[in-house]
Amino acid sequence: MSKKTTKILALLLAVVMVVSLAACGKKIDTRSAADPEAARYNADTYDQESADAYKNVLGDFAEAYAKAKEYVNEEDLSTRWALMAAAEGKMLGSAIMIPLSSRGGIYGVTRVAPRSVNTTLWGSDEYRRYTAVVVKGNDFLKNSEIDEIRAAWGEKRGTGTYEEWLKGYLTGKGYELDDEFNRAYTSDPVTFDVLASSRQTESEPLVNTYDGLYAYDMENEQQPALATSYEVSDDGLTYTFHLREGVKWVDSQGREVADVKADDWVAAMQHMMDAAGGLEYLVGPEGCNIKGASAYMAGETDDFSTVGVKAIDDLTLEYTLEAPCTFFMTMLSYSIFAPMSRDYYTSQGGKFGADYDAEAKDYAYGKDPDHIAYCGPFLITNATAENTIKFQANETYYNAAKMNVHSMTWYYWDGTDELKAYNDAKAGTTANANLQAAALEQAKKDGLFDDYAFVSATDATSFMGFFNVNRYAFANFNDQTVAVSSKTVNDAERTLAAMQNLHFRRALLMSLDRGAYNAQDVGEELKYASLINTYTPGNFVSLTEDVTIDINGTPTEFKAGTYYGEIMQAQLDADGVKAKVWDPEADGGIGSSAGFDGWYNAEEAAKELETAVKELKKEGVKIDADNPIYLDLPTFTGSETYKNKSAAFKQSVENATGGFVIINIVDCENQDDWLNAGYYFEKGYDANFDINDLSGWGPDYGDPQTYLDTMLDNYAGYMVKSLGMY
Repeated sequence: MSKKTTKILALLLAVVMVVSLAACGKKIDTRSAADPEAARYNADTYDQESADAYKNVLGDFAEAYAKAKEYVNEEDLSTRWALMAAAEGKMLGSAIMIPLSSRGGIYGVTRVAPRSVNTTLWGSDEYRRYTAVVVKGNDFLKNSEIDEIRAAWGEKRGTGTYEEWLKGYLTGKGYELDDEFNRAYTSDPVTFDVLASSRQTESEPLVNTYDGLYAYDMENEQQPALATSYEVSDDGLTYTFHLREGVKWVDSQGREVADVKADDWVAAMQHMMDAAGGLEYLVGPEGCNIKGASAYMAGETDDFSTVGVKAIDDLTLEYTLEAPCTFFMTMLSYSIFAPMSRDYYTSQGGKFGADYDAEAKDYAYGKDPDHIAYCGPFLITNATAENTIKFQANETYYNAAKMNVHSMTWYYWDGTDELKAYNDAKAGTTANANLQAAALEQAKKDGLFDDYAFVSATDATSFMGFFNVNRYAFANFNDQTVAVSSKTVNDAERTLAAMQNLHFRRALLMSLDRGAYNAQDVGEELKYASLINTYTPGNFVSLTEDVTIDINGTPTEFKAGTYYGEIMQAQLDADGVKAKVWDPEADGGIGSSAGFDGWYNAEEAAKELETAVKELKKEGVKIDADNPIYLDLPTFTGSETYKNKSAAFKQSVENATGGFVIINIVDCENQDDWLNAGYYFEKGYDANFDINDLSGWGPDYGDPQTYLDTMLDNYAGYMVKSLGMY
């Protein structure tokens, strides 16, 4: 990668030159922006252009965040979090994305008891469904019962009594418990190697195939899993885990293939780094900073024995860190700490280090569910693309006595039939369904709404509308004939200049009526319930002691108990950004950053746009109703819901900007085309959109760093590619 220096002015001048020449009567480049001969991408200059664009749009955030990350010790935790919140305030004010929604906050019907699966806000344990308590029959749980169960969970959390109470409550209501949990899914796994992926489409099914060292239970308490205990050295650098004896690896047919031993975590860590599936940064300086991990991943050494993960013996595992990590234990529920049988991996052609080659003819590991080993509650016995994924209980599972669910079938739903998920749930084929717009109306017609519809809890997932500030692609990376932009080269150059202007981005952010947009999905009644206003949820952490930090040169004190969101708000206020990201009266007076629209402000959008127009005019870019900026929004038009959402997006933005901005809805007839435009791409130069409203982030561990690291530069930040960089 090239060294980073600041040359954003040169890049902008290049844009200005084209537009200025046009104003002087020179020929405008009217070629399609998707014409390969007009491509802006140059491999020799891309890293530098990414660095320049990053400095322009996120330089203030990066500087503030670097200061926050200097605080790594337990005693500095509140200072660390306060500075991170201020840094995120800078990021939000830079308007690189529109906060859209979390998961949940919509009507649903279910036969799955609430809080019978882990609901911790980070990691993958929320997908471990063997603990789910499911009722038999075609009747859904009543919403009044769901309210009672939720209240009981709040009272019993941490006592270890909730599960027993829950089962007694349901049987006392006349329900019979089921050991089968069937559900809908929308995207097939691309790989069955959980260590080689960063996508939810893999982590959600595959977490059911293995256990980690520790896991969160349904009361959200961390419990021993394949480890029985651990110790931490006095300096906070070494974690020693003692493993459970007698645990077996089996194949997809349940046949034993190896013993689970400490070396399986060593093999897994090396394979995860070799495969570079997108989460390896979590064990480097941007995460828990395992000793030697960065040097190995950078190719500075090929000796994995220098990395701080060791098998002391078959049942003793040791991790050594470069520096204390206050959130290390919270990371253990994520896939990067999954074990992998070294013996089985090598039997499937797997190699390590420089010899690793997933494309080798003899490499079969993870190609399908028959080519992985299992040590968790379920075996995947069938996976038919765009059809079904079947799970069956692993008879050798060490914790089989705790399994409430013994089989699962996931049924594929491509989203084109708006009522399929609801109808399958109503018929008893699946256990639950969200009631999106069409399904909500059908549930009311069926007489199910009043007694059975409930509002699902929101989680810590942040779905964002990312702004491509450095766009190169104008057709899908995998098929240049799909999702083709209608823009000319001249249109694209004008858009590039506009998207790199702070006030233009703020105008765009503030011009979207997110309530109207969200209503197309969840209905008018719940249009604000799942709305978010930040990247990291405002209630994700709170200060444990009084802290004073600098806010734009002013020492500002925040008392113990102050939520992260309140500090983000203070930074935005100091920067003069007219947005509300923290409501201290929300959630019964606890406070929240969600459940209201704190960004939509047509009047303020007009002011920001006026400033942008003046600034861009000086650069030779004229913007008015006759010379608008065109922005591409890829849309899954095979779904009425997504078509309606994009239409609401277009109407709101164009009205608020007086036609100075035109939203081009780019037709993606099937879901895969849409995902390839804005989700499956691996590098920023393949991001085929100006605005992407289909991607987001969920936390990997219990520290705000899990969100903010995704916005680091130089290929370290996973989501920066959605901004067209790296």
